[in-house]
Amino acid sequence: MQLVQQYQQMFEAYRAARPFTGQPEGLYAPVNYIMDLGGKRLRPAMALMGYGLFHDDASPALPLACAVEVFHNFTLVHDDIMDAAPLRRGKPTVHALYNTNTAILAGDVMLILAYEQLLQIKPALYIPAILGMFNQVAREVCEGQQMDMDFESRGDVTIPEYLRMIELKTSVLLAGSLAMGAILAGASSDDVQRLYRFGCNAGIAFQLQDDILDAFGDPQKVGKKPGGDIAQNKKTFLLLKALEIASGKAQQQLRHLLHDPGIKEEQKIDEVISLFIQLGIPSLAAGEKQRFRDLAMSDLDAVRADPDRKNALRMLAEALIEREY
Repeated sequence: MQLVQQYQQMFEAYRAARPFTGQPEGLYAPVNYIMDLGGKRLRPAMALMGYGLFHDDASPALPLACAVEVFHNFTLVHDDIMDAAPLRRGKPTVHALYNTNTAILAGDVMLILAYEQLLQIKPALYIPAILGMFNQVAREVCEGQQMDMDFESRGDVTIPEYLRMIELKTSVLLAGSLAMGAILAGASSDDVQRLYRFGCNAGIAFQLQDDILDAFGDPQKVGKKPGGDIAQNKKTFLLLKALEIASGKAQQQLRHLLHDPGIKEEQKIDEVISLFIQLGIPSLAAGEKQRFRDLAMSDLDAVRADPDRKNALRMLAEALIEREY
């Protein structure tokens, strides 16, 4: 994890030395505000790791790292507007602090700023391939968000659809960051694709762990009481799997709990979790998470790069997939 922290610090130093400026100031202040809120900086770290697998000095990948993080935060600004969210990382969201119209414009300019960062990549001969992957990933993130919104009003969502949605919404930007770093490093097309698949499958496993922690995580470690997804009838792997395998009385009880507005939230959460346990959902979810973890590690093993540097990437993925909060 020391290498990851080193890359995160490299990115923060690069970003801090290059605040976004321009006129009118009211357009760029929200951009710097959201970028200053911090976060895990996983995507820029992935871009630097993708490059660093093949070269000692990862600094040539810093414009790429900045581009993917600016794009990520652009999506957060617009997501917060769609969700009417008042807080982001414990602070007011951009639209809450400024106003919705300003937040929309700030998000729009962040997308443009991301492309400007990509055009600073050197050597420039790699820019077309990186732009192609960036555009693919950017489009797929939007597709995943729309799928997630569509699922809210659908009662027939399947597990393969759900897995595809979390791949698009969560995984492809992580995977793309890693793969674009490898492209810039001059890696072979086979290794670029292996790293992309690694990122996608590790990202799906990461999200499945999120689903598990929401229902079964230790509240002291997770920082919130269990069952937030259940209270909102959110279509997670756990719920979809329960609906798929439940029959008879269990199926009737589950659907009643989901659709009866008269049931108190605490009772609903407790009874749905009890049904999950009765149906063996925790072990099924853990098995599905392990399946995607194994797929990810198989591709990472096949990448032709320094074993110690691959091990740093493996340790990061394991820490994310097996986290307890």
